[in-house]
Amino acid sequence: MGNLLDPAVLCFVAGLVAGLSRSELRLPRALYETLSVYLLLAIGLKGGVELSRSSLLQIALPLAGTLVLGLSIPVVAFLILRRLGRLSRPDSAAIAAHYGSVSAVTFAIVLEYLRQSGAVVESYSAVMLVILEIPAIGVGILLAKGGGSGPDVGWRKIARELFLGKSVFLLLGGLVIGAVATPAGMETITPLFFDLFKGALALFLLEMGLVASQRLAEVRSVGFFLLAFGLAMPLISAGMGIGVALLVGLSPGGTTVLATLAASASYIAAPAAMRIAVPEANPALYLTASLGITFPFNVILGIPLYDWASRLVHQLGG
Repeated sequence: MGNLLDPAVLCFVAGLVAGLSRSELRLPRALYETLSVYLLLAIGLKGGVELSRSSLLQIALPLAGTLVLGLSIPVVAFLILRRLGRLSRPDSAAIAAHYGSVSAVTFAIVLEYLRQSGAVVESYSAVMLVILEIPAIGVGILLAKGGGSGPDVGWRKIARELFLGKSVFLLLGGLVIGAVATPAGMETITPLFFDLFKGALALFLLEMGLVASQRLAEVRSVGFFLLAFGLAMPLISAGMGIGVALLVGLSPGGTTVLATLAASASYIAAPAAMRIAVPEANPALYLTASLGITFPFNVILGIPLYDWASRLVHQLGG
């Protein structure tokens, strides 16, 4: 219940209500872009600071497990979409890529949720975010082209979009800066990037609520199966994330983070890549599923559920 009453989550709900009730509430586009840059860079900076305190031996196994997870989830999603949903290969692959990739905003929310509960989280969790962001998109492209149809893939253009696109570049840039900057230097930007983070997240979620409300209106048109998939796939992916976390020895807090990352779906990097690589896929399907169904579910109900499950398996295993 605590997550439901968190101010940031309540801002998201307020945005949903405003959008569904056709309120005149709108955030300036420039503010939305500024907040997205701020949040991505702040996440990277926080991860970089913590990463500087970790050894390579400490993080090698968890990061390898995260990579395997990022390669596996889109394959599972693709098989479900193709065999149960009977969607086309391009649509199945594009949606699968979104669900194998991650939502940085959902990551920020789970970190705040765990911070408020006093849970300990591994210092390299932001690196897990970056590792999950990219491989699934490559797998999705390969799955889309597996049937031999569609235009040739411009891998150079896609790689540029992936590695030099806003989300990944800011995350990687923040990680590097946070890892190599001196403690004294980081203290000078702490008030902006660390202390004000929660307020900026609340504003961003207000806008995301407005955006998600527009996608909710499209749920009826995409059919019952996609609605069911958007609610069930996060649970399947979270279960896979918990399994990997246990195998690589993450803490209960780290297990919650990895489960949430696995359960989240991209709506920044993946759509940009799919528009280039799989133009024949229907954007209404993958954007409605990831942003209109899965994102609200994770923010409101999913994170507390994944945290409960993570704690439970650790208690049973301990």
